[in-house]
Amino acid sequence: MKPLVERLKQEYAGTVDFRRYVDSGDPVGDKLSALFNVQYVPTFAFVNADGSISGQPIVGAVDESVLRARLDALK
Repeated sequence: MKPLVERLKQEYAGTVDFRRYVDSGDPVGDKLSALFNVQYVPTFAFVNADGSISGQPIVGAVDESVLRARLDALK
């Protein structure tokens, strides 16, 4: 998934802010893991510019078209 995410990160630069958090020992990652009830890696969570959560997180490997649709839906 990492190569796909890196490619999308470059493509959506200036439009979408990508963040990667590790939940083990990272206070921000721990907080987000609890917020989104993360149990598996990878988990993709989408947050609008106003801080509202956009739909349910996506868990596990996912097709590029699904990620693109969710990214395009962000406000």
